[in-house]
Amino acid sequence: MPGHNMLIAAVGTDAENVYAVLSARVMRPDLFIVGRAESEDSVRKLQRAGADRVVSPYQIGAMQMAQTAIRPAVVDFVELATSSENLELAMEEITIAASSTLVDQSILNANLRQRFGIIVVAIQRQDRRMDFNPEPDTAIRAGDKLVVLGRPHSLKRLEAEAAS
Repeated sequence: MPGHNMLIAAVGTDAENVYAVLSARVMRPDLFIVGRAESEDSVRKLQRAGADRVVSPYQIGAMQMAQTAIRPAVVDFVELATSSENLELAMEEITIAASSTLVDQSILNANLRQRFGIIVVAIQRQDRRMDFNPEPDTAIRAGDKLVVLGRPHSLKRLEAEAAS
């Protein structure tokens, strides 16, 4: 599970990252591993070695430049919503525990917007399928990850309810 037992392999070379991922996966099959790749070929190697996610900084940088040129307002919003300097707004991933009172309620019935002042941007189901901009009648299930946008104190309150 991201955030708990995790390894980020971002050492000197792609070969060292592949070795680190492979070694970690053998020792800890339950570890969530993120690997850094410099080349497209290394993305596939890191995935085969056992990385759960592979990040290519050059590819991300190129995509960010293209998005900034094409959709500057969208980029400004995402930067505002995810910036560490912006204390007004945060985007967070909140896991719904099986024991939570939110389980089996719709987004509307859970009254998330009114009670917490948050926006549900997406729901990631246990099979990792992502439901973007879910409808109000979408059911919240145990194990779901809600991707939400809101004020930090509101997100902490929602997190507490999601965990209990």
